[in-house]
Amino acid sequence: MVQLKRSQIKVIENAVAYPNGRGYVLDFSDRTIAEFFEDEFRIDFEDEKYLANGTSKRNRLNTFIQLEDAYTVAKVLRALWDRREGLIRRNVGVLGDTEEAETKSSFLDIIAEVEGGAEIPRTDALDRYERDRTLDELIRDIERGLQANKPEAAMDHLHTYCMKKFTHLLRTRGIECDQNEALHARFGKYRNQLIQEQSLSTFTDRALKAAISMFESYNDIRNNHSFAHDNKILEPAEARYIFDTISAMLIFLRAIEAGRYEQ
Repeated sequence: MVQLKRSQIKVIENAVAYPNGRGYVLDFSDRTIAEFFEDEFRIDFEDEKYLANGTSKRNRLNTFIQLEDAYTVAKVLRALWDRREGLIRRNVGVLGDTEEAETKSSFLDIIAEVEGGAEIPRTDALDRYERDRTLDELIRDIERGLQANKPEAAMDHLHTYCMKKFTHLLRTRGIECDQNEALHARFGKYRNQLIQEQSLSTFTDRALKAAISMFESYNDIRNNHSFAHDNKILEPAEARYIFDTISAMLIFLRAIEAGRYEQ
């Protein structure tokens, strides 16, 4: 259960009031917010336990934060913030830079505090980019391992997720992958497409190039240090580092893709 100060709850309420005003949660209607929680988190937002303090979307969200564990709350808050930033980008100039910077800083500080209490890796890198039962089960299995604070148990399925993710990103560009094509090869093909599509900074280009080697090394982790085979698995601290490193790259790539679709 998450314990937040009243001032922190107010920061959350003010942030999610954009763009419709106090009492609202972003651009959601009662129907779409229920669909959002169901599709993204497999949570019934209309459950009676969330109605204890009122039926408005704001009150239900506040009750949800009070009742659920830190892991779940952090994941939901980060997803809401990502959606808010998408709305802001589509309404450039609506909020002043100073005001928005202060809101972002305060909101992300709250998420960091909640995540610090969770003491488990973030999972916001794992987005359900298409409706697919296999993808849903894959993400749920990874999340179960992380909720048990066992990132070492998630190494195999995180590798599978990356394989599916880069195959999907290539397929949306009309490029198919051979079934036996390794993870780093798929990522290399994807990087080549990004270079053709966008003007990337020197740093970003080098980081993406270095990621090819990272994903190649991840192939070895999956084959020789995960439950994919009868292996001696990684120590939890190293598994946590690898999970966080892969997640950081996936989050960055999701931002690039969001910009692509907005254009």
